[in-house]
Amino acid sequence: MVCLPEENLSERAGSDTMTKAESYIKPVLLGIVCLCAGMSVFGCAGFQPLSSRDNVCRIFKEKDDWFKPAHAASRRWGIPIPVLMAIMHQESRFQPKARPPRTTCLCLLPGPRPSSAYGYAQALDATWDAYQRATGNAGADRDDFADAVDFIGWYCHLSRVKCGIAASDAYSLYLAYHEGQGGFSRGTHQKKPSLLAVARKVQARADLYARQYAGCRKSLEASLKCFLWPF
Repeated sequence: MVCLPEENLSERAGSDTMTKAESYIKPVLLGIVCLCAGMSVFGCAGFQPLSSRDNVCRIFKEKDDWFKPAHAASRRWGIPIPVLMAIMHQESRFQPKARPPRTTCLCLLPGPRPSSAYGYAQALDATWDAYQRATGNAGADRDDFADAVDFIGWYCHLSRVKCGIAASDAYSLYLAYHEGQGGFSRGTHQKKPSLLAVARKVQARADLYARQYAGCRKSLEASLKCFLWPF
C-alpha cells in the first residue's frame, strides 16, 4: 500500500470535513432562500404597489376603495384630501407595512428600530393608542388605509386647534405631525434644516395633488353617489 505523505493526508482530511459540512450547510441555506422568497411572494400578494405615486387621480383610480375613506376623513376633520395624501406619501410612500430601517450594531448586525412608527401614517404606538381612545375606534389598524388616513386627518385637526395652523398649510401641518404640537409650538423644527426641506416637499406635493384633484374631483365624488344609491 502506498501511503500518502502526512501533509497530503491532512489536506485530504480537511477536504473531507469541508465536503461533509457543505453537504449540511447547502440544504439549510437553500431552505432559507426559498423561505424568504416565499414570504416575499405571499407578502406582496396582498398588496399591489402603485404604478405611480405622483398623480392623485391615478392613485384613486388604481385603488378604487381608497377615495371613499379619504373623502370621509377630509369631511370629518376638515383637512383637504391633497394634504392628507401628501403627508401619507411622505411618511410611507403608501406602503401599508412601512417601518423605519433598523440601526446596525458593529456595522454588521441588525439593531433595533429607532421608533415604533408603523404603517401608512407611520404612527407611533402611543399616538395610535391616543387616536383609538379619542375616536372610539379601538379596532383601527395602522396598515389599513381607511384607518390611517383618518388618523392623519385627526392629528392634523388637533394641530389646527392647538397651533392655529390653516387646513391647507401642508408645510406647517407636516412639521407639527413630525415634531408634535408641543414641539411645533416651541419651534423645535427651526433647528432642523433637513426637516424644513422635507416639509417644503410635502407642501409642493400637496399643491400638485390639489391641481390634479381639481380635474377628477367631480367624477370621483359622482362615483360615491352611484355607490351609495339608492340607500
